[in-house]
Amino acid sequence: MRQFTLVIVKPDAYRRGLTGEILSRFERAGLRIEAIRASSNERDMIENHYPQDEEWLRSVGGKTLADHEQLGKSTLEKLGTENALEIGRIVRLRLVQFLSGGTLIPVILSGNRAIENVRRIVGNTLPVMAAPGTIRGDLSVDSTDSANDESRPVANLVHASGDPDEAAREIALWFPDFKQGPSAAS
Repeated sequence: MRQFTLVIVKPDAYRRGLTGEILSRFERAGLRIEAIRASSNERDMIENHYPQDEEWLRSVGGKTLADHEQLGKSTLEKLGTENALEIGRIVRLRLVQFLSGGTLIPVILSGNRAIENVRRIVGNTLPVMAAPGTIRGDLSVDSTDSANDESRPVANLVHASGDPDEAAREIALWFPDFKQGPSAAS
């Protein structure tokens, strides 16, 4: 099943000169670069990249609460709240600020089960939990405890769309003129 998905090489990877290494891993796996561009100073685009609906914010906040609990840290002390929705808003703001702080490389990739394969190649969202051989497992050592101590998002190098609906929304946002071919499956 041929799919299209979006990957964003984040500012931490771009600053470290890892763009070529990251993109070559996708190509070596058999995925094709359909569109690519550099993005700087596109705050509105980045604002629209991250959802603002309460379900997404609660989910993100809940993950942060769980991370703090697992580490034995007080979310109330670190973030001033234990409300998942409020924490989600804080995390979203940090993500927007982080992506706005440097050059990004949005890329459309295509291939067999592209969404699933890209996420496998990228590895766990948390680099310290990512398997060796994945982009995050090989190229980053960041963790939620360090990120939370420094009031920033986890530096995990790459964004990868999570499902077909997210991929379609993100591709339309970052590449509004891109037309998927007739063999595309979403």
